[in-house]
Amino acid sequence: MATTPPGSPAGSGQQGAHQGAHPHPAPRHPRLDPLADRYAARTHGMKTSEIRALFSVVSRPEVVSLAGGMPAVTALPLDAVGSMIGDLVSGMGAQTLQYGSGQGDPRLRERICDVMALEGITDASPSEVVVTVGSQQGLDLVTRVFVDPGDVILAEAPSYVGALGVFQSAEARVRHVAMDDDGLIPEALEEALVACRAAGDRVKFLYTVPNFHNPAGVTLSEPRREAIMAIAERWDLLIIEDNPYGLLGFDREPMRALRARDSQRVIYLGSFSKTFSPGLRVGWVLAPLAVREKLVLATEAQVLCPPSLTQYAVARYLDTQPWREQIKLFTELYRERRDATLESLAALMPAGTTWTRPDGGFYVWLKLPAGLDAKLMQPRAVGAHVAYVPGIGFYADGSGQEYMRLSYCYPEPDQIREGVRRLSRVVEAELDLHSTFDKVDTGTFRAIRPGSGHDAESMVGPANSDTYEDGR
Repeated sequence: MATTPPGSPAGSGQQGAHQGAHPHPAPRHPRLDPLADRYAARTHGMKTSEIRALFSVVSRPEVVSLAGGMPAVTALPLDAVGSMIGDLVSGMGAQTLQYGSGQGDPRLRERICDVMALEGITDASPSEVVVTVGSQQGLDLVTRVFVDPGDVILAEAPSYVGALGVFQSAEARVRHVAMDDDGLIPEALEEALVACRAAGDRVKFLYTVPNFHNPAGVTLSEPRREAIMAIAERWDLLIIEDNPYGLLGFDREPMRALRARDSQRVIYLGSFSKTFSPGLRVGWVLAPLAVREKLVLATEAQVLCPPSLTQYAVARYLDTQPWREQIKLFTELYRERRDATLESLAALMPAGTTWTRPDGGFYVWLKLPAGLDAKLMQPRAVGAHVAYVPGIGFYADGSGQEYMRLSYCYPEPDQIREGVRRLSRVVEAELDLHSTFDKVDTGTFRAIRPGSGHDAESMVGPANSDTYEDGR
């Protein structure tokens, strides 16, 4: 579906306090913020994500959080990891505590190529890898390099909320492309490209999470991967493949990455946040050499270089620890929690509720019965001590009110069952409310225009209208 950007390009349609080439928007709350008239226009669209807004709630011990996608790091061999990091500092402190290369540690880049080979990317060179502060920075760097204000980015509907924040800050316009249980729909992608060309829009790239999608939980099927690559070839379309979950499948070997099919048309984003540790903040971008050069320059302008200690820690972990076996342990743990989620939903959710059935990753995407709004229901859910992420955070146009994302990666299975039980009661209560008020005949009222006598003109409207008889 087509969307409009959360904010308009700098200076458009706004009368600034200062005249000239770069007028500033008029201050909105000068008494609250004396610097309000100095902010860049792009800041006016900034807002807290639906996930960040929940942090203060989900930290309460009485709340079962099905909201945040936090990996189960307690399943790591923490003693071994702690000793490994301690040895790095004591034995290699001169290197691990010093500045490093803007492109990242060469040894880590070699090992990253080994990791990507598990998904069929066997032609990657360490020289094409740029280490980043998580894949989130990688996405930000790619967007900085390619996107100008007003450009169009194609993205699945729904899309990862962190990506939408990056695109918003770049003042891009997001056009959503429909997906279903088999992932992005190729016909919908081509329709979006046709519409953008007809409108004169400049499409910079397609952003996709093909494996165990965040938030939808679905995986792009093999036939559709081939179809989408064929469309990209016909339309000369660049693809940004964001793949933090690809090794976390429950029932099959990792699927062959889009990047494995085209080394020049696909830029690949990877991360160790889901397969090792999110706290280390180590990710990477695999890009053609010309793009790599620009990404390194953008990195140096932004952070000088990624942190040396965390890079050495990940490289040492890959060198010395049984990381493939650890990933298998993670997948078994997440499979158990996925099963607890699906079984509880099937047993407890009222009729009319539907959800996806992921075969890997962290998330279930739930659709509420007709008429319910996940955002409006959220305060009552928090009051019942259960948290989720409303669907509107995953759409650039504010749609998705009937959806919510449930994350099963962090709570124990018994906690998940209790959380779903609480959530089902909230949904049932919402349905009861809607059923009750849908049966009430609100009728009409006759409003008398203020300041008139008995012969005054009257106005008929619904009883829940914003116009009242006293003129308020």
